[in-house]
Formats: sequence, structure tokens, C-alpha cells
Amino acid sequence: MEQCVFIHTNERQWLGALVAAHSFRRNASDPDSFDIRFIHTRDQPWLAAREGQSFLRGGTSRVWRMDDLQSFTPMRFLPPKLMNWQGRALLTDPDVFAVGDVCELFNRDMGGAAVMGRHRSDKEGKSRQVATSVMLMDCARLRHWDAEAEFAELFEFRKDYKEWMVLAYEDPANIGFLEPCWNDFDHLDANTRLLHNTKRRTQPWKTGLPVDYTPADKFRDKPLLASLNRLRAKVFGEYGLLGAYREHPDRQQEQLFFGLLRECLDSGQVSEALVREEIGKNHIRHDAFEVLERTAPLEAHAA
Repeated sequence: MEQCVFIHTNERQWLGALVAAHSFRRNASDPDSFDIRFIHTRDQPWLAAREGQSFLRGGTSRVWRMDDLQSFTPMRFLPPKLMNWQGRALLTDPDVFAVGDVCELFNRDMGGAAVMGRHRSDKEGKSRQVATSVMLMDCARLRHWDAEAEFAELFEFRKDYKEWMVLAYEDPANIGFLEPCWNDFDHLDANTRLLHNTKRRTQPWKTGLPVDYTPADKFRDKPLLASLNRLRAKVFGEYGLLGAYREHPDRQQEQLFFGLLRECLDSGQVSEALVREEIGKNHIRHDAFEVLERTAPLEAHAA
């Protein structure tokens, strides 16, 4: 099929990826017009081969860990190759959930762009940065993407992870921009098409669990704080003293996720055993079944 949604994920976000896949089918006007495929870190040995090695991120050296919550991100650039450089691909993070019709994206005029994503930030100096957590791709025009080779360049300190993730190395002529509703950052209203629970600290299915991700580098202009953060990680471990996931401030986003999860359980797409296994691994909050019990069914999708 010449249209495909790719959801890239790892073990920690596997349940989210399954729920996300359901949301794309559920809310599509023509769910048979596209495929859904998962790209999993366990199937990409070139990622695991770098475990414990140092790479360039945000102008400083960081250590690659496969157990990080976002170890799947280098796979964002795989879909064109997986599509054999044909058709259109939509790449999403495993914490992106469709509340609108993804067929609108596959059918839209890309305006000559090879890849489209929303603006990552509206701050001065960042207007060209792309939020690559959702990308619409014209695969035939992205033959120059080689995820494995570019990943290797991070460890040679020839490319910076943060620059790679915002398409800073891509020819600007190849880039188009989607409306924010197609990657709505922790914001859900009547205009939202794809909801992205991008603030990791408040992902609704992880409330109360110990933090298991590497915080963003925000101390580049504060050397003392940067040194203290490195000392914290060295003494207490990568995630030591980082606290726990907090409750999402918007209850309707919690209700959306657990409403979708309930539909997955009812239809057999997700088993109760899998949810309990994920609870045991600290991948999903321990009170998940209690939350499911108090979550009202979602409104039926209008055909």
C-alpha cells in the first residue's frame, strides 16, 4: 500500500503505541486506505550496538542508553527506506493519538515539500525548527535519508542529536509546515487532529511512576547547575532523584487515553494480561484498572 502510518516505539512505550494505532483506525474516514506499521527498537540492532557510548547532544557529550524513554527517536528517519522510496508515510511518536481523520493528511497538497511537520517552537531564532515527532513524508524525495549512518555520525561528533531531530541538516526547500493541530502539544480542543502528550512528566498513563527518561539539556548557560546535574546522575544513576510522573493537568486527556485503552481491551487488540505485565514493568501506572473503571466510554466516531 502506498500510504502508511509508522509508529516508532520501544518497550517502555509499547502499550501507548498499540493504543495510538487503534486511534488512527478508529477516527479515519477510510481506515482501509492506509497501513499501520510499528518500528521497534528491538528490531534495529544498530541502536543497541551503541549502548553506553558517548554522542553529541546539545553541544555536550551524553551517553546512549537503550532503556531511556525516548530511545526510539533515531528511527524517525527510517520510513522512506521502509517504503522502498515510494508513496507517502506518516511518522508519529507512540504518545500521539488521533482524534481527527488522518486521511486528510494523506490527501493533502504538500506544496512541493518532501517532508512536513509543525513548527517546534515560536520562539525567536527557532522558527525553522521542525517537530519531527509527527512527519508527513513524500518518500521518493527522501532517498538521501540514512538513519543508521546519520546516527553513527552523532558518536563521531560530526552531527548533533538536537540539530538532527529538528531537521537542521535538511535543505529548507524540502520542508513544509503543518498546522499545529496535527501535532497538538498537550492541548486538546475541537480543532485538535493529533494529540501529542509530549510533556513526558505528565503522560496520563504514567502518573505516579518513577521518572525513567533523561531530562533535556537546559543548563548550557548555567555551568554550576550543569555540573550538579552531571554529579546527580553519576552518584544516583541516570534517573536518580528525578521524582515521579505527575498527573496531567487536563483530565480530558487522561480520559481520552483510557477511553481508547478500554476500546482496545473490549475489542481484543490489547489483553488484560498485557496491561498487567506493563504495570509490573512500571511502564503504566499501577492504578490503571481503577482509572479504566471510572472512565466513561468515548463518543462514537462520526462516519
